[in-house]
Amino acid sequence: MSGWTLAELERWDERIREKVAEFGLDCYPQEFEICDQNAMLGYMAYHGMPAHYPHWSYGKAYEQTKTMYDHGVTGLPYELVINSDPCLAYLMRDNSLLLQILTIAHVYGHNDFFKNNFTFTSATRAKDTLAAFKTRADRVRRYMEDPSIGADAVEAFLDAAHALALNRNRNQAIRRLAPEEQRQRVLERARPRPDPFAPLHKRPQPVEPDLRRVPLEPEYDLLLFIRDHNRALADWQKDLLTIVDEEARYFLPQIETKIMNEGWASFWHHRILGSLDLPAELHLEFLVRHNQVVSPHRGGINPYHLGFVVWRDIERRFGGEGSAEARAKLFAVRESDRDVAFLRRFLTRELMEELDLFTWKPRGEHLVVSEISDEEGWETVKAQLLARVGTGSIPVIAVIDADYRGTRTLYLRHEHDGRDLDIGSAEKTLAHVRTLWGHKVHLETRLKGRPALLTSGPDGFDAKLLV
Repeated sequence: MSGWTLAELERWDERIREKVAEFGLDCYPQEFEICDQNAMLGYMAYHGMPAHYPHWSYGKAYEQTKTMYDHGVTGLPYELVINSDPCLAYLMRDNSLLLQILTIAHVYGHNDFFKNNFTFTSATRAKDTLAAFKTRADRVRRYMEDPSIGADAVEAFLDAAHALALNRNRNQAIRRLAPEEQRQRVLERARPRPDPFAPLHKRPQPVEPDLRRVPLEPEYDLLLFIRDHNRALADWQKDLLTIVDEEARYFLPQIETKIMNEGWASFWHHRILGSLDLPAELHLEFLVRHNQVVSPHRGGINPYHLGFVVWRDIERRFGGEGSAEARAKLFAVRESDRDVAFLRRFLTRELMEELDLFTWKPRGEHLVVSEISDEEGWETVKAQLLARVGTGSIPVIAVIDADYRGTRTLYLRHEHDGRDLDIGSAEKTLAHVRTLWGHKVHLETRLKGRPALLTSGPDGFDAKLLV
C-alpha cells in the first residue's frame, strides 16, 4: 500500500459520503474493492465485470493491455465502476492516499449518474447486474462444455454476434413493439385521412397494406430480429444472440453518455474535495491530479475535460455555485440528457472558442485544419462533433425485408447521413450477418452520392451502383 491504511480510507469515505448527502447526490449503496495491477488488467479485459463469459477477444484485450502497460506505453485507470446496486468500484492498491480520496469522490459522481440518468434507468436493472452477468457466463460455459456443440462453434458464433451487437435501437427508452402492435400501427397509418369538405369522388380510397411482409416496419435490433426469424437457428444459438444483445443493452448507455458521465464525476470530485479542507500536502497533490484528469488532449477530445467544462458552464449560467436554481438545473440535465442532446443544448459558441475546437481533413499525406470555432466555422465544427459522439460513428442499419423476392434473402437499408460506408468494414460486417442469417444479404446504401447495393452471398461480396 502507498502510505495509507484501510482505516484511513474508511474515514475519508465517511467524510465524502457526508458531502455527497450535503450536495444532494442520490446514490446506490457503494462498495469498494482494493486490487493490484494484474487484477485491474483482468477487470479491464472483462469490462469491469467480476464474472463474464469466456471468449478469445477478452484474452487478446488482456494481453494487449498488459504488454502496453509493462512497456510503459499506457497506464491503468484510477478506478473502474460498475453500474450495479450496490455500486461496485475497484481501487488500485498502489495509488497514493490523495489519489484514493479523489477516486472515491469521483466514484460517487458516477454512482449518482447511474442511478438517475434515463439512459441507464430505462435500459438496465442495477440490482440484477452482477447476477445477470454471472448467469450469462454460466450459460455460455455450458454450451462450450457440451460435446454436441463445443467451444469452437460457440466462439465462432459469438464472433459474428459481437460484430453486430451495436446495430440496434440507440434510444432504449423506446420499447420494441410486438408483431401484433406493429400490425395495428401499420393499419392505422394506412387508413386515409380524408378532407370532410372534399367531394366524395376526390376523397382518398383505402389502401390495403401488405401484412405478409416481415418486418412490417423497419427493424433496428438486428440480433433480436435474426434470433426471432431465422428458423434454422438452434436453441443455443438463439440464446447466444440474446446474451450478446443483453450485454450490449447494458453497455450502450455508457457509450451514449461518456462525456456527460465522466464530466459529472469530475465536477463532483472537484467540488467535494474542494470542500473537505484537505491538509496542505494533500491539497497540492489534488490540484495536480485533478488537472491531469481534466486536461485537454492534443488532437482529440478528452471526455473528462469537455464534460467538466460544460457542467461548470451550466452551473454558472443558471445561478452560480451554491445556487438552488443552478443545482436543480444540473440535476434535471443529468437525468434527462445523453451526450448528443447535452452538447447540442449547452456547448455554446463561446465555450467552443474557449476550448479551441476545430475539424481537420486529409490533404495528401497530411492532415490540415478545415474549420475552427469562430463566427463562420463554429456551427460546422459542432455538427461534426455531434455526428461522432456516442454511437454516432456507427452506421444506422434497418431490416426492411426478411424474404426479399421470396428467396429468404435479408434486405437491409443503411440510413445514409452524408457519410459513406467504409467498403472493407461493410464487407466484413455483411459476412457476419450472413453467418447468422444463413442466406444471402443485401444492403442498400449510397456511395459517392449514388444509390448502391452491397451483397454478401455464396459467391462472396459484391458492390454495385444502381444508377
